[in-house]
Amino acid sequence: MTSRAIIPPGSGTPLAPFSPGILADNIVYVSGTLPFDKDNNVVHLGDAAAQTRHVLEIIKSVLETAGASMADVTFNQIFLTDWANYAAVNAVYAEYFPGEKPARFCVQAGLVKPGALVEIATTAHKRG
Repeated sequence: MTSRAIIPPGSGTPLAPFSPGILADNIVYVSGTLPFDKDNNVVHLGDAAAQTRHVLEIIKSVLETAGASMADVTFNQIFLTDWANYAAVNAVYAEYFPGEKPARFCVQAGLVKPGALVEIATTAHKRG
């Protein structure tokens, strides 16, 4: 198996020892992505929809850096701090996956930084 780290241009230094993504045998694994700016500050405090959009844009950037796209996503793992944000997250999520939807799960969990409302990890199968 061959693999390489995927680090989009302009990425900040992660809070822990991990890469934003790994490309291994045409599969892109995107690490759990939080609504952080490049300095690891939480953005869009209190706005689950805006945080979800921010997270999905980062995921999109990782995928594009690997030569993949959102259309290649096969599985998402979603973590929410509060079920009250479920509808807002789903509304934005549906914009990024307008056609056939990837498989996914969604659980309520505590996240690494206060103020972060959503975290998403992604698996994509790169075409070609």
